[in-house]
Amino acid sequence: MSADPAPGTAELRRTPLYEFHRRHGAHFVPFAGWEMPLYYSSILAEHRAVRTGVGLFDVSHMGILSLAGAHAADLLARRTTANVPLLAPGQVRYTFLLESSGGIVDDLLVSRLDRGDELARTHLAVPNAGRADEVEEILRQHRGPDTEIARWNGKVALLALQGPRSRALLEGVFGWQLGPLAFYHAAFFPAAPGPGEAGGTLGRPFPAALAETTLVSRTGYTGELGYELFVPAESADVLAERLVAAGATPIGLGARDSLRLEKGYLLSGQEFHRDHTPIEAGQDRFVDFAHEFVGRPALEKQRTDGPAVRLAGIETDAPGAIPRHGTPVRANGTEITAATSGGISPTLGRGIALAYLPPPLAVPGTSVALEIRGREVPARVVPLPFVPAKRG
Repeated sequence: MSADPAPGTAELRRTPLYEFHRRHGAHFVPFAGWEMPLYYSSILAEHRAVRTGVGLFDVSHMGILSLAGAHAADLLARRTTANVPLLAPGQVRYTFLLESSGGIVDDLLVSRLDRGDELARTHLAVPNAGRADEVEEILRQHRGPDTEIARWNGKVALLALQGPRSRALLEGVFGWQLGPLAFYHAAFFPAAPGPGEAGGTLGRPFPAALAETTLVSRTGYTGELGYELFVPAESADVLAERLVAAGATPIGLGARDSLRLEKGYLLSGQEFHRDHTPIEAGQDRFVDFAHEFVGRPALEKQRTDGPAVRLAGIETDAPGAIPRHGTPVRANGTEITAATSGGISPTLGRGIALAYLPPPLAVPGTSVALEIRGREVPARVVPLPFVPAKRG
C-alpha cells in the first residue's frame, strides 16, 4: 500500500519529515518527484560533519517495498543479480534489477527479515525514489499468486545516521547493543529495551512491528559507519529531533552527493539509466552468475568479450577546476566521453569525476583532460574509491 500520489502527478511529494526540515532551515529542491532539503547550513559543513562525527539524513523518499511468501525470494532472484534464496536471515544485499539487454533499470537493497523457521519468507526491497514505481510494477508483473507485495511510503519513514559517531549516538539514545549487527545486516531493535533486551531480533511482521521496535539496517551511502532506521511515519519527526538533540547534524542532498561521489558510488540517472550494465559500471562483485536472472546472457557475453567501456575515477589538481555532470573528457585532443558525475572533493581538496572510458584509457595513471569553462585542464585516471571507506 502507498500514500503517494499517482504517478504523473505534478505536485511534489513530501516525506514525513518535511516540517522537521522547515524548522531546521532547509533549502528545498525538487528531487525525483519529491520536495527535499538540498542543505541546511552549507554543503561543505554537512559533508565534514558526516566524515568526522554523525549526520542525519531523511531518505524516506526511497521506495519501501515488502515481499512475503514462499516464492518471494525466487521472484527477487529472477529479477535481480543477487541469488536471494541464499541470503541468511538478517542479511542485506546490494543488487541490480536489469533489462534483458543487461542495462541497469535500478540498484536496490534487498533484506531478509524472517528468522528462517517460518513457512513463508519475508523480504524488504528499497529501490531509488525515481525508479520505485517502476520497480514495484515490474515485481508485481512477475510475482506468483503466493507472493504478497506492499508499498509503505507514507506509512513508514526511513532515516539514516552516518559517520564515525553513529553507533555511539544510537546506543546512547536507545540503549541498543549494535556491535553484533554486522555490516550489511538488519534486525528489529526494541524501541524501549528492558534488561537483557537491547539486542536485535528477526521474524517480526513488517511494518506492524514498528509500533514497538525499530528496524535497523547497518547500511548507508557514505562509506562511513552508519545505520538506516525504518520507523512509523508519525514517529519520525520526534525521533529526528531526539537524534539532533543527541548530536546528529541534519544533512541535505548536496552533501549526500559529495559523500557518495568520494566513494565512487553510483547515482541513478547519472551513472546508469538503462544505458550501462553492472560490468561496465565496475560492479561485477554484485552479480551472482550462479543463478538465472533477467539480463544474465548479456552480462555473460560482456564478461567473456570484455565491456566496451568501464566506469573510472578522474582527478584534477588544476586550481578552481570543478568537473560536473556532462563535463567533456578528452584524450589526445579528442573528446571521448562526458563525466557522469563530478564535483569538488572536500576531503581531498581537488576536483573529482566519474566517467565511462574505453578500457585502455580506464587504467589508473592514464592522462586525460577535462574541458571546464571552455578550456582544457589536465587530469588523470585514478582507482576508485577516491576516498577509502571507513565503516567501523
